[in-house]
Amino acid sequence: MAKTTKQLTDTEVKTAKAKAKEYNLSDGKGLALRVKPTSTKTWIFNYQHPISKKRNNLGFGAYPDVTLARAREKRAEARRLLDLGIDPKAHFQEQLKIKQDELACTFEVITNEWFQLKLSKVKKATADKHMEMLRNHVLPKLGSVSVKNIKPVEVINILRPIEAKGSLETVKRLCRVINEIMVLALNSGKIENNPIAHISKNFVTPTPKKMATISPNRLPELMQNLTNHNLMIVTRLLVEWQLHTMTRPSETAKAKWEEIDLENKVWVIPAERMKRNREHIVPLTPQTLALIDRLKALRGSSEYLFPSHRGRNRHANVQTANMALKRIGFKGELVSHGLRALASTALNEQRFDSELIEVCLAHVDKDSVRNAYNRSDYLERRRVIMEWWSAHIEQAATGNMSLANSSKTLRVIYG
Repeated sequence: MAKTTKQLTDTEVKTAKAKAKEYNLSDGKGLALRVKPTSTKTWIFNYQHPISKKRNNLGFGAYPDVTLARAREKRAEARRLLDLGIDPKAHFQEQLKIKQDELACTFEVITNEWFQLKLSKVKKATADKHMEMLRNHVLPKLGSVSVKNIKPVEVINILRPIEAKGSLETVKRLCRVINEIMVLALNSGKIENNPIAHISKNFVTPTPKKMATISPNRLPELMQNLTNHNLMIVTRLLVEWQLHTMTRPSETAKAKWEEIDLENKVWVIPAERMKRNREHIVPLTPQTLALIDRLKALRGSSEYLFPSHRGRNRHANVQTANMALKRIGFKGELVSHGLRALASTALNEQRFDSELIEVCLAHVDKDSVRNAYNRSDYLERRRVIMEWWSAHIEQAATGNMSLANSSKTLRVIYG
């Protein structure tokens, strides 16, 4: 008569006491509770390898995390695999590796890798903005999904509500950013192809919006309106500085005194504050030097040329110039970034070297060698352009009070 093993009860498992030596309590069919001198209790399954016929142990986990009932379920699964000629230990290890691989390549994990890489290529504010879009729209639904299992329709369905709201630029940016993440997964061997490479074709293409600007012949009107409206002195100085230097709103608003080199008559904007992470040198003209003289009188203890009215330890809001232009009558016609377009149009109409104009605007050429040449050797030639532009602005202010008057005192400019 075949020997049978009495099955364990929940009470026997729970009350099993540690002894001086390790011992097993059998539940039959290869399953046993191993009790160690440390009082640790673990489930083991002893079986014969289907091919080598050698005896082997497979751990099922510790009690009470793995209950008696769950241990029996694992035994049944292991015996089913043995009936199929499969080594359960090798099978479970393979399944564990698959799950670990899936956890290591979820969309959120790859997104975090992408973010760290992005920080080395763009300004932190730009990377943070992209990450915020992902957190708001994509990660809640896609973050836990393995990049191996991401389907185009899944991503499209996530972006459809954003498109329905009319936020087409957001959809466009998200398509680009999500693809950057998937390309990183592709290049790191996590996936063999990028299934969402062309999802942007499923969405309405946003109509490009031109930067609101005015024609050069309206420059006198701009200068007159600056004079006639009651703007805070720092605000007006900021607008005129941005107009003369052709810089971006954030570059002007965050300008620091330590960046001004009066000896060489240049403003050196560090790379970390530039759109392309590349240092930009702005030649200072007699008019911008006159603005500096007026700013010195207002400086106080601030490190910024244009301190915030809410506290001198803070720089002016990057929207200050925009708000000022609206107040003086240019709402919908001119934005602060459009001052650069105004300068570009005026300079191109005068047939200045187009390449030099692009350098003045801190637009980066694709050829890095030429970029270095532009920056170091074109400075004096750029100074000629900047001085013409400043003089042109001053002339446009004829009959108005110009804060950038190159004389030391403020006066009315007459022809």
